Amino acid sequence: MCGIVGIVGKSDVAQRLFDGLKRLEYRGYDSAGICTIEGGELERRRAEGKLDNLAAELRAHPLHGIIGIAHTRWATHGAPTVGNAHPHIAGGVALVHNGIIENFKPLRDELIADGRQFLSETDSEVVAHLVAREVERGASPQDAVAAVLPRLHGAFAIAFLFRDHPDLIIGARMGAPLTVGYGDGENYLGSDALALAPWTQRIAYLDEGDWAVVRRDRIDVFDRDNRSVERPIVESGATSAPIEKGNYAHYMQKEIFEQPIVVAQTLQSYVRPFEGEIALPVADADLESVERLTIVACGTSYYAGLVAKYWVERFARVPVDIDVASEFRYRDPILEPGGMALFVSQSGETADTLAALRHARSQEQRIAVVVNVPTSSMAREADLLLPTHAGPEIGVASTKAFTCQLAVLAALAANLARAKGRLTREEEREIVAHLQEAPAALNAALNHDDDIAAMAGLIAPARDVLYLGRGPDFPMALEGALKLKEISYIHAEGYAAGEMKHGPIALIDDEVPVIVLAPSGLLFEKTVSNMQEVRARGGRIVLISDAKGIAEAGEGCMATIEMPQVHPLIAPLVYAVPVQLLAYHVAVLKGTDVDQPRNLAKSVTVE
Repeated sequence: MCGIVGIVGKSDVAQRLFDGLKRLEYRGYDSAGICTIEGGELERRRAEGKLDNLAAELRAHPLHGIIGIAHTRWATHGAPTVGNAHPHIAGGVALVHNGIIENFKPLRDELIADGRQFLSETDSEVVAHLVAREVERGASPQDAVAAVLPRLHGAFAIAFLFRDHPDLIIGARMGAPLTVGYGDGENYLGSDALALAPWTQRIAYLDEGDWAVVRRDRIDVFDRDNRSVERPIVESGATSAPIEKGNYAHYMQKEIFEQPIVVAQTLQSYVRPFEGEIALPVADADLESVERLTIVACGTSYYAGLVAKYWVERFARVPVDIDVASEFRYRDPILEPGGMALFVSQSGETADTLAALRHARSQEQRIAVVVNVPTSSMAREADLLLPTHAGPEIGVASTKAFTCQLAVLAALAANLARAKGRLTREEEREIVAHLQEAPAALNAALNHDDDIAAMAGLIAPARDVLYLGRGPDFPMALEGALKLKEISYIHAEGYAAGEMKHGPIALIDDEVPVIVLAPSGLLFEKTVSNMQEVRARGGRIVLISDAKGIAEAGEGCMATIEMPQVHPLIAPLVYAVPVQLLAYHVAVLKGTDVDQPRNLAKSVTVE
């Protein structure tokens, strides 16, 4: 959520700041703004809504200046209006802020009592006033920031611009990511390496509590105790090329269709096909000592973790606890010293999950992380890093990151089973063979896109939709319901199919479509029995199954979606495709913003 870009440049920066915001657009936002120093004054342009509105504002009222900061905002305190959009200006200080200041109310009251006037409803403006007050009392920008940062409670990444110091930007982070970039005669800061990629590949990631003074010719970094420190300068590897949709109508559609390729890329890091072995990126992962696994994640990543629970307990016979990250710390979980805690995140910056990771670390847990950004905070704090290789995911609703997470978690489950002595060499070879089949099976599933598009009109008018599945297909039902909610705004719920008769069946009537995920196999007959209970009460059923399953149970369904017949291990990866495509086509019919659905952000960096 939110995005920050800053440039201390040698020529006009407004257009480049805007381009940087475009590269951060995938994070989700509801307003945007840019501030530069021009003629000795802070000049600002802001707009509500999409970046196109800010572009129009810049065309009407151009900005000049060779230093500036820019921001895309996802509203926390205060509605998404121009007045609440960043940058905020107080006196001679401009500020952009990601995160949340939890103690803003007493700080605001203190400042009002001191005679300062507020122009927004945001928590962020408080920080601008605090720093401006220090500067007005005679402090240097560095001393002002150093004095204010310890007073802020919560999570933040902040960039400050000072009217009377047109040669520096100060950035600071606590609980939200911030990166500095090294250029040729100019330097940068941004929320991530992707934003800075067109200008530099030489970056440094600020550690928790760090703040940095960015000038044209150097960057000075200080830790939370204001001691000068060196942070490693690394090659980011982020692509500087614009991320285009190509021939696809939306990024989400493109990313759904990229899944065979990115899952194959991911599996290359975990599978040795010629040897018939599963291999983790870390040679000595010491998995044989794991007696219990705790999985923590949010949203779609949580559903990937639920699937992993089935796999780990089935193959490795290791008990698994799984928690929603936002609840994990607050229930005071029992974590035995020396245990392993596994955190799953696309961005590696999700605030709830990162806080849960640090809590687990404080309880002497070994930390494993499945993440799509190998330079993220979670990746840097992991003992065992398990990267996915999905590439940048621009659509807010996760698709290819999810299937890559599943691929990594399947490999981890198999590797854990081998380490625990519960997997024979022949069984390991079989698992490798099935994982190797996944990209082709995903491709086969995508071949039914036209069929799914054709029947999406049956779902689009609904106000409520239910998804049913058993075993590992239950988490896929949850994921299908989430996707439909996220991008079509239709209320949807996922249930374990056997739980229907314990309450949810009361919701069934001829106005409620029911999506049933039921690949043929061990649980097929039981799932079909639950499906018949729905049909007997007038429910309109869409059956997602393979040809064998549809032949046995498809009669009387409102529609069927055929999937390739696959081994149960890879069925969750394959059945992700139809629920993604169904949500996508329904959203397109309803005319919603598929890539940036309302109220949602790609990376949630506040609790």
